[in-house]
Amino acid sequence: MKIIIDTDPGQDDAAAIMLALGSPELEVLGLTVVAGNVPLPLTERNARIVCEMCGRTDIKVFAGADRPLQRPLVTAEHVHGKTGLDGPDLFEPSFPLQDTHAVDFIVNSVMNEAPGTITLCPIGPLTNIALAIQKEPSIAGRLKQIVLMGGGYFEQGNITPSAEFNIYVDPEAADRVFSCGAPITMMPLDVTHKVMTTKKRVDSIRVINNPAAQALVDMLEFSERFDEEKYGTDGGPLHDPTTIAWLLQPRLFKGRLCNVEIETQSDLTRGATVVDWWGVTERPKNALVIREVDADGFFELIQQRLQNLG
Repeated sequence: MKIIIDTDPGQDDAAAIMLALGSPELEVLGLTVVAGNVPLPLTERNARIVCEMCGRTDIKVFAGADRPLQRPLVTAEHVHGKTGLDGPDLFEPSFPLQDTHAVDFIVNSVMNEAPGTITLCPIGPLTNIALAIQKEPSIAGRLKQIVLMGGGYFEQGNITPSAEFNIYVDPEAADRVFSCGAPITMMPLDVTHKVMTTKKRVDSIRVINNPAAQALVDMLEFSERFDEEKYGTDGGPLHDPTTIAWLLQPRLFKGRLCNVEIETQSDLTRGATVVDWWGVTERPKNALVIREVDADGFFELIQQRLQNLG
């Protein structure tokens, strides 16, 4: 399966990238990077660092949008630290960014491959994806699917009472993506809050003797401190790898095809994902919204695939 991961690393982004690169059935065509958890100069650096941790300096990394479509950038250093990947000792990546803009790479890849070939996996704000659709609207009909991490319904929000971070940062981009017509699978907080980085699960990664796994342990132990204090839990949610896990083992998940609309007008509920879970409107169903997960199976998959790295 050919995929493009659109990312704003982020410790959980790093886990998603590692899971993808450790899975031979996925062909990662490239990483496209967006401003989100931290500004673009850090997210593009972090994406290359993660690839190098995995021993994959062959992966092409493309820098994209440095700000949302219409709003000032909101970042999340309070969760991810000043680098975005706080935890392990970081280094300067040894391989360069590609010269091509991320949006151009997405458009060119989708247009040059056969229809129904490429899956987009956005795990940050949806700015790059929206810009690609704006530049070449026909890519929506040529994609195999979009599998994204974002939003929340029953769990509400994590950056405001009503909005999840990725959607909140660029709600106009999210609105454009959810209305584009491509098949969408949505991994909201409702499912990611069920995959917690408990001490037992992190310890199962700690025993894997390669640089990527050891760095991931350090990342998770840093980032989970925020969620443990916030939620009073053992560990924190591991959001972004749910997208990759769904591609690999969809049987681990359960969801429902729903209409999803994005709130762009209200200051109070900006970025809310309005999910018609109960089918009370006649609006078209535009996203498979995932709500349930086999959490132990999810972490077993991550542990298995991390062993393929380095």
